[in-house]
Amino acid sequence: MSKINTAYQSFITALQKIHPEREAKSIARIVFEDAFRLFDYQSDKPFVHEEKLLAIQQRLLVNEPVQYILGQADFYGLKFKVTPDVLIPRPETEELVYWILEEVKAPTLSILDIGTGSGCIPITLKRKFPHAAISGVDVSEKALEIAKANARLNEVEIDFQQVDILNKEASAKLPKFDIIISNPPYIPYAEIKLMPAQVVEHEPNLALFVENEDPLIFYRTIGLLGLEKLNPQGQLFYECNEFNAKEVVSILQEMGYRQVDLEKDMEGKERMVRAVRS
Repeated sequence: MSKINTAYQSFITALQKIHPEREAKSIARIVFEDAFRLFDYQSDKPFVHEEKLLAIQQRLLVNEPVQYILGQADFYGLKFKVTPDVLIPRPETEELVYWILEEVKAPTLSILDIGTGSGCIPITLKRKFPHAAISGVDVSEKALEIAKANARLNEVEIDFQQVDILNKEASAKLPKFDIIISNPPYIPYAEIKLMPAQVVEHEPNLALFVENEDPLIFYRTIGLLGLEKLNPQGQLFYECNEFNAKEVVSILQEMGYRQVDLEKDMEGKERMVRAVRS
């Protein structure tokens, strides 16, 4: 039987076959903490999980995301259940939530998240704004099952509904909101070869990709919906593709939104847009 420190270092070495050292160490930390509840990686105590660690390692070495293997992901200090039916919550989306929390001061708002996936955005906002009325919609029934489970896990109440936002008849039934948020599909299928295999092979294409002919269809559709469903002075927040964020800004300006702001993420990429309904 190996020791914890030996098993930890051997695991990192194995992961470096396909990952840089820094990423391998990050994955190892996640596995040891979340799968085994071990936080002292330098301990010389016996490591009793060798068989399970080897199984995890084999899955990681064929590019399966660690979050799907462990069935959970961290987001804004909270834990979320994830399966291949939902996107893995990402740091860029945390930045979007941070921006919303910076801009929104009234705690008793009505908020809608479109394309909610795991529910990470509305659930996090509900934890910050417990008196807000928050809803999340998604076209995927399986995604909504995960979102509802995450609401229970994080002890909040969210109104989750199955809605195809591209179906005008369905979206017309939605009530009015103070804030609408969306991180919609925005990657054209033409760019699929540029995406990491880990993403393309394991995460839900429905939540990632759009047709090449109209990659901004969701931004345009949700922008028009916001003109009908946002209360006066209501705000629209988007996460965007860095390569067409400026086009999203132009679309919203042409629709009559004001104070259309383009925000960069921590890597300096133009990834977030906010607009105010006049």
